[in-house]
Amino acid sequence: MPENTKTSPASQTLSRGIRILEVLADARGALTIDEISARLGVHRSIAYRLVRTLEDHRLVTRDAAGAVGLGARMAALAAGVAHDLQAEALPELTAIANELGMTCFLAVLDGGECITLASVEPRHAVASVAQRPGARHPVTVGAPGKAILAQLPPAEWPAGAPSSLPADVETTKDRGFATSHDEVIPTVQSVAVPLALRGQRPAAIAVVHVATALDDAAIAARLQRSAEAIRDSLAG
Repeated sequence: MPENTKTSPASQTLSRGIRILEVLADARGALTIDEISARLGVHRSIAYRLVRTLEDHRLVTRDAAGAVGLGARMAALAAGVAHDLQAEALPELTAIANELGMTCFLAVLDGGECITLASVEPRHAVASVAQRPGARHPVTVGAPGKAILAQLPPAEWPAGAPSSLPADVETTKDRGFATSHDEVIPTVQSVAVPLALRGQRPAAIAVVHVATALDDAAIAARLQRSAEAIRDSLAG
């Protein structure tokens, strides 16, 4: 998305560097300098200097062809975010992923977006849907978003929500879980349950899959057991 210079923050260089990290996190693979400059709406030379600075801090890496991807240092920084929550959630996410044969992840509210904080892919599944930490989408779509919004009053929802969202969130509250089909990624389905934690941002535990013999309620029941275990561990 090209930058709007009228609303650029005081530290434009810092803002552009952060945008590069966000662009790389949203990308399905590595990007060239030209692709990065186009997505930021800046000259190639500016994008190149920013990438070099991020590379010096090991936040990005470049392959032999010069394509840019997120660096391992990003994983270390991400591990420090909500460390206790991630530590308690990871064993539960792993158990769910391997029991159900689906990718299981922890999502939290980040402004108007739902961001994946941690995820685990099933060990023995023939095929699974990738859901990488750092992936984000508007909180107004998808099962995790509905599970998160079920914990907030409508006055705190982002503007521009789909007209169907209030009814979907009410259904989530009534039955204790949310579902989505093809809302975030085509052909992908998701089931999510709210994870309300005292003193922390609204969160959700979710799975993503393409097809399964399990019904949504059975999947949600398994997620709810883990959500309760995480709440109990953090409250203890």
